[in-house]
Amino acid sequence: MPENHEESKIVRVSNVTKNFHMGKMEVQVLKGINLDITAGRYISIMGPSGSGKSTLFNMIGGLDKPTSGQVFIDEVDIAQLDAYELAWLRCRKIGYIFQTFNLIPLMTALENVTLPMTFAGVNSDDANDRGMTLLKMVGLESRYNHKPSELSGGQQQRVAAARALANDPGIILADEPTGNLDLRTGEEIISLLQQLSQEKNITIISATHDFKMLNVSDQVVWIRDGQVDKIENRDELSISLGEISIGNRH
Repeated sequence: MPENHEESKIVRVSNVTKNFHMGKMEVQVLKGINLDITAGRYISIMGPSGSGKSTLFNMIGGLDKPTSGQVFIDEVDIAQLDAYELAWLRCRKIGYIFQTFNLIPLMTALENVTLPMTFAGVNSDDANDRGMTLLKMVGLESRYNHKPSELSGGQQQRVAAARALANDPGIILADEPTGNLDLRTGEEIISLLQQLSQEKNITIISATHDFKMLNVSDQVVWIRDGQVDKIENRDELSISLGEISIGNRH
């Protein structure tokens, strides 16, 4: 997909560093990350364990603040927001999908999906109507009254995807969304995320080890040693897929 400079940048990461203290030592995990993400694209952030990809993911989601540098969501520097403003941004503009699903065990599927709408002040009737629509979208309208323990892992992740869509966000952040799923179910979740990106123009940003993400990504950001190693667009990814395929045969 060729870059169009007129396309809006929904996320901008500008010279971001992140340091952590480990005892008396200070460890620099991110070392001057610069990254622009265009609205409506499916982005996979990939790299080995310890590379900094999860830390970068948390910066973009407003779950942590940079040591230096800036993260902009729709040209708003999120590090400058107070707690209320940041909570509003997370509630309205970002949906989250986690590896461990993070559903509330005592709530039904519908109640889990409507919870973000309750925080946003949507009345219960409208929230329930939209919740059922979202569960239907992910193929689970018949399981609306089931609690997480009564659902398979793949079904729980579908509920999590519906919940992420509750307040019609521009961005969905998916942290290892296939990590706890079997191969077939993981492929179904990847397909669902791709569908959301294409049909609803939602920006999907996924931190992942799952190379199947390469098949659906518009762009892959490779992180190594706290820095952006390279960025590949869709037309370049076939080369990477070929290299991976060759490597797997040895």
